[in-house]
Amino acid sequence: MEALGFSLSSELCRPRELVDLARQAEQRGFDFALISDHFHPWVSAQGNSPFVWSVLGGIAAVTERLQVGTGVTCPLLRIHPAVIAQAAATTADLFQGRFFLGLGAGENLNEHVLGDRWPPPPERQDMLLEAIEILRELWEGDDVSFDGAYYQVDEARLFTLPERPPPIVLAASGPESARIAAEVCEGLMGVAPDADLVEAFDGAADGRRPKYAQVTLAWDPSEKAARERLVKVWPQSGLGGSLKWETKTYRLFDDGVKPLTEEQIIGKTPCGPDPEAHLEAIRVFTGAGYTHISLHQIGGDYAAFLEFAEKELRPRL
Repeated sequence: MEALGFSLSSELCRPRELVDLARQAEQRGFDFALISDHFHPWVSAQGNSPFVWSVLGGIAAVTERLQVGTGVTCPLLRIHPAVIAQAAATTADLFQGRFFLGLGAGENLNEHVLGDRWPPPPERQDMLLEAIEILRELWEGDDVSFDGAYYQVDEARLFTLPERPPPIVLAASGPESARIAAEVCEGLMGVAPDADLVEAFDGAADGRRPKYAQVTLAWDPSEKAARERLVKVWPQSGLGGSLKWETKTYRLFDDGVKPLTEEQIIGKTPCGPDPEAHLEAIRVFTGAGYTHISLHQIGGDYAAFLEFAEKELRPRL
């Protein structure tokens, strides 16, 4: 493992809390942070979903060393890729080289809000590649006109640009999308400890690019409290297949998680105070080849969790 990160969960925290948690993570020695970019929370019990680009400005103002990236932004429907290009360029300038743009093909949960048709996965992949092409062109600083299969840009130019364009880290779900990530982006982001995915990315790249993964944990001095909290505020973790990407509204997620048992929701997520249980979950991902691990704590006392991670997890990693 090359770097340890902390996941800022926009679904669970208000904006000021996210900014303060980023500051605390830096003070505790974390190397980077991921911040989720949602319009809605997964389920209503999570209770939040602030606009990530406003929050990132606050984080830039209170941190000096911490690398920060979106985990992940969808540039397909809800926000046009030209606007994402401007948002990312401004954010990268604020962070002075500490920002990276995590991109993915998104979820219907967030992307349906303007009434657009939700495309099938192959089409979303093609849209994502076209969006990345627009980002790259605008970050060159020239006038850009683009007439693509999915997007049009008419004589646009970004005047505020960072010294260097932000790296793009692409979320992938299988070997084919991992190979695409290697062709067009500077890093990989995965959601499962899939060694084949990492191997496909490394095989198509130079083997030295960062591979990011998020590991969900529920630390608490009480295992019972940790389990209860996970079941209450993060129940969508028990849903499998394509449900997370295709389900349209948080109300449908509320209904969809009702039949799930406690064991289905918790699955392999470590709950409670035992460092070894959390370390074991992390090592599953490092064993698959991920180099950058972001710890995603589900609610509770975040300050106490950050201290626990600093003193009990990091030294053993």
